[in-house]
Amino acid sequence: MSGSLEAFRGEVRDWLAANLTDELREVSAKSTSVFVDKQHTLKWQAILHKRGWVAPTWPAQYGGTGWSEAERHVFSSECALAGAPPLAPMGLRMVAPVIMQYGSPEQKAWYLPRILSGEDYWCQGYSEPGSGSDLASLSLKAERDGDHYILNGSKIWTTHAHFANKMFCLVRTSREGRPQQGITFLLLDMDLPGITVRPIHSIADDHDFNQVFFEDVRVPVSGRLGEEDQGWGVAKYLLEFERAVAHSAGLKAALSVVIAHAGALADGEGGAEINAPSIRRKISILAAQITAIEASEDVVMAQVARGLNPGPAASMLKIQGTETAQKVQELAVELAGDYAAVSQIAARQPGSNETPVGSDIALTAVPRYFNGRAASIYGGSNEIQRGIISKLVLGL
Repeated sequence: MSGSLEAFRGEVRDWLAANLTDELREVSAKSTSVFVDKQHTLKWQAILHKRGWVAPTWPAQYGGTGWSEAERHVFSSECALAGAPPLAPMGLRMVAPVIMQYGSPEQKAWYLPRILSGEDYWCQGYSEPGSGSDLASLSLKAERDGDHYILNGSKIWTTHAHFANKMFCLVRTSREGRPQQGITFLLLDMDLPGITVRPIHSIADDHDFNQVFFEDVRVPVSGRLGEEDQGWGVAKYLLEFERAVAHSAGLKAALSVVIAHAGALADGEGGAEINAPSIRRKISILAAQITAIEASEDVVMAQVARGLNPGPAASMLKIQGTETAQKVQELAVELAGDYAAVSQIAARQPGSNETPVGSDIALTAVPRYFNGRAASIYGGSNEIQRGIISKLVLGL
């Protein structure tokens, strides 16, 4: 690694040490989902925004950092290792690149600064009841009425819809032709008359998901991104950014926590759990897998640096990243032992004075395990990703 990059790493590390508060570290440590509550993520976003580091992947012309791909990788790695909470991805990492690509000058000027500042908090209206991972089968109806579309139907598994004031949404504007045709991409306000948000509580006792109902909701045509009936191409472009997430930094941080706990847990025979051959073997396999993922991310990083989209490599990283994360979570549950079965909702709330039962790893092991099951489903199930690879890479 070059000296300039090492100097940059030192700058980032020093800044995180000075600006990442104990409160935010606790939020991250107790988080059991890929999302943290809006109040916490926006607090961290405001700190990053003040420094100009809130959007490492954005071009400088839109308020991004102007960093190289290597610098972005260093930054994400240091944030993960420092225990920084994740930022909400729906605006910064998902819809923003699509607005940059497909948005009008007016849409770019309006939405992008509000995404940077956190003034707009987004949710994603893709999945629908009965559609599963077959996104092309969506049926939320949008009928054109002058300068508006009238929406009727529902979306489901809509993460943080109860917090969001904006949604990017796929709607059905035509039934002609193939299922992928007749889909339109809309940006809309969540406070429009006729929108109802109902909570879905997960098996981990978290409230991330919701079902959103639309009853004669009037959305201005000015909120359309791209052309009418051409939303499928817009959606595919967005999904490349959703799937091409850098997993290795977070996986390294998660595995380091597991290793630390394994070293601190007694094995009942006068030693530590980390000395058990079965545990050491699992840790070694996971470490090797994470190294392989990091190498693959470097390849994608080089492609993006040349102006290329992630393409099918995004599907491969999505599979490997999510399935490796699940294996790390499984190992955490194993180390937690019987205490993993204890529900400790109150104790894992930031600022709680409840004393955890059992080892610290037992506090979050099972909720993270349960939430981690969803990672290989959302963003297009891993089975769908394997189908993409078989078609685009193997030609099957």
